[in-house]
Amino acid sequence: MTTTEEPLEHGDIENAMQPEDTPELRELYAGFEANHMVPLWTQIDDLMPMHPAPKAVPHVWKWSSLYPLAKRSGDLVPVGRGGERRAIGLANPGLGGRAYVSPTLWAAIQYLGPKETAPEHRHAQNAFRFVVEGEGVWTVVNGDPVRMSRGDFLLTPGWNFHGHHNETDKPMAWIDGLDIPFSYQNDVGFFEFGSERVTDYATPNYSRGERLWCHPGLRPLSVLQNTVSSPIGAYRWEFTDRALTEQLLLEEEGQPATVEQSHAAVRYVNPTTGGDVMPTIRAEFHRLRAGAVTATRREVGSTVFQVFEGSGSVVIDGTEQQLEIGDMFVIPSWVPWSLQGDTQFDLFRFSDAPIMERLHFDRTYIEGTDR
Repeated sequence: MTTTEEPLEHGDIENAMQPEDTPELRELYAGFEANHMVPLWTQIDDLMPMHPAPKAVPHVWKWSSLYPLAKRSGDLVPVGRGGERRAIGLANPGLGGRAYVSPTLWAAIQYLGPKETAPEHRHAQNAFRFVVEGEGVWTVVNGDPVRMSRGDFLLTPGWNFHGHHNETDKPMAWIDGLDIPFSYQNDVGFFEFGSERVTDYATPNYSRGERLWCHPGLRPLSVLQNTVSSPIGAYRWEFTDRALTEQLLLEEEGQPATVEQSHAAVRYVNPTTGGDVMPTIRAEFHRLRAGAVTATRREVGSTVFQVFEGSGSVVIDGTEQQLEIGDMFVIPSWVPWSLQGDTQFDLFRFSDAPIMERLHFDRTYIEGTDR
């Protein structure tokens, strides 16, 4: 849903349902408490605010701090059963210390040392990986080895066995994104251990899934049924880069190819449905020309960005933060934000938009436009 109405602010509204304090009223409230009841008239502002009032707060994590800490964990913490992954979750300062980047999303930096293997497991939660730097790791998803390289977006949909192995003498780090908080809150999580190693140590340039599905505009007749999540294991940077480049070139030619002036963007999609790659997570990539400024917008739901290339800034709720390669930031629900590129500015984005849209809670307000 898109609206042009100005966001409402809380006003001082007289509450006629606040009666005079009496011994009888205190007795009534004691009865409520004893029977695990809470009256709505004392809770309305928290339960039904005039607009979203997220407990999560905007926050920026600097790659210059994240990576050294992940590297140090590689020196001190082994990979294997028990912890399973050397992954460090980003804890939103407003969410009480939980490793949640937002109430619905989990984001982490994962670090795999030289020649290390992270054992296989599977879980109900949907997951992806995005690689901001490094080469030489393969993730094996349901027995299909998938190369991980810089700029690649890689999927591990829910209940797919997966493990990782590093074939090089150098470490590698990437970001993980999952719907762990949403799954935890709704009690839908399952987990199962798999192989102590990975089921296939092959190192192909392209996975079997890519060889079957990654041919533009073509769908294999052998797999005509739609799938809940995308069957593509890796969305390669070379194709993402080309798509963004062509959008900006078409804009220069006067064609309506960009989402706004000097702002190219693509969405990763499930080729069987044309919808989002997974039922709970949306993933996009954005490119701004140097000097470009996006419109300020508010959206229901949570969004996380990571800077892939270039430098620029984000203004979140009126506060500007400078950004460089690898930096990550979260935008909570209905908090206004905009981006500006100092150089060409490339950013990976993921959000909980499929959940909001499926439940019809989605809403967007864009300042200064009719959208």
